[in-house]
Amino acid sequence: MRRADRRARGFSLIEMLVAMAVFSLVALALLNLAGENTRTAVVIEERVLAGVVADNRAVEAMLSTPAELAAQSSGTESVGDRDWGWTRTVSPTDMDAIVRVDVTVMPTGEDRVVAEASVFRGVE
Repeated sequence: MRRADRRARGFSLIEMLVAMAVFSLVALALLNLAGENTRTAVVIEERVLAGVVADNRAVEAMLSTPAELAAQSSGTESVGDRDWGWTRTVSPTDMDAIVRVDVTVMPTGEDRVVAEASVFRGVE
């Protein structure tokens, strides 16, 4: 009867070790998930800001005269407290009256393209 009384009072050491191991695995998984969410948020922020720059340059290309379009093909722009480098390429299409304008955006000082935009416009 003494054994039954002692067992009824609490958990054994092995039960506590198993519970702590399961808890630590869950905690590690949650910490990894939180870190991954932070990294993803940074990447998405970068893509959105670069997309804004690409869209701005594409709209500018649509509103420019053909001479202005050919004159400036690269530059920098500051959006979201970051500097972005952009390049604009004008390519002919099968139709002589239409050109394709491609805009690529990358962080200043890097060659990695973060955003792109393409538009077609008439050559006046």
